[in-house]
Amino acid sequence: MSIPADPQWVKLALDLTTFDPRRFGAYVARARREGIRLTTFDELTDTPAHRRTLYELNRTCSADIPERGAFHTFDEYLARRFDTPSHDPRGIVIALDGDTWVGMAATSHHDGHLFNEMTGVLSGYRGRGLSIAMKTIGTRFAGLYGVHRIRTVHHPANTNAIAMNRKMGYVDADWPDP
Repeated sequence: MSIPADPQWVKLALDLTTFDPRRFGAYVARARREGIRLTTFDELTDTPAHRRTLYELNRTCSADIPERGAFHTFDEYLARRFDTPSHDPRGIVIALDGDTWVGMAATSHHDGHLFNEMTGVLSGYRGRGLSIAMKTIGTRFAGLYGVHRIRTVHHPANTNAIAMNRKMGYVDADWPDP
């Protein structure tokens, strides 16, 4: 979890002791009604082909992050996302339309909290509430570790992502950068 040293990044946190996932059940139900399967990377199994598919989805969705710059190479991605102690395939929620991976919400575990690494949906699937559906399912991951807080950061111009998180109950937060 490396946060750029720009003081303008928006840091948010969700208190899971007050979060009620039932408030967002309609998003999960809508996705399923529309034929979108919500599952985890763990349930899909961690294979080289699935890692490549996740990489491509992450790379495509990350292109919309303001000032993101060049995305990692595949080998860099594997090192930064998979070859770390914070990686747990149970924390990556995938949205599938048939066999097509259309969205992801990746969450990693750190001492005392979870961190939303990336939430993204392919452009043709946006506006359906898939991000909220995936993140709602992703909150279950916290129970595996007994943590009560999820953190995330956003570029201040990423207003849609910030608004989506605030809708879910994320509030402004501050914590020391590692």
